[in-house]
Amino acid sequence: QVQLVESGGGLVQAGGSLRLSCAASGRTFSLYAMGWFRQAPGKEREFVVAIRWSSGSTYYADSVKGRFTISRDTAKNTVTLEMNSLKAEDTAVYYCAAADRRTFSSYWNSGRGYDYWGQGTQVTVSA
Repeated sequence: QVQLVESGGGLVQAGGSLRLSCAASGRTFSLYAMGWFRQAPGKEREFVVAIRWSSGSTYYADSVKGRFTISRDTAKNTVTLEMNSLKAEDTAVYYCAAADRRTFSSYWNSGRGYDYWGQGTQVTVSA
């Protein structure tokens, strides 16, 4: 099992920045990839960004490309999401996710590709 704990988030004005972090514990040696999803009120959960644990290769949703940056610290088993130029439509609960199987390779932008989930952290961007 892998446990995920998110931190960061909060309220920011449009155009501002926020940083989210996710710390993994437990069977971290099995990590294959980590990522972030988000869910806005009344909407389905959507993929935001992911990173392969070993290579550091990254995957971004078109809606955040150029504004968000994911990074990982393999020594501390953490991932960080830097969010810049935030927009009102970025408002959502952000969930950290981790994959320990190669299913990720086929489903990196779907919840199906991930095995573990954090509790979520609220990000609110005021217009």
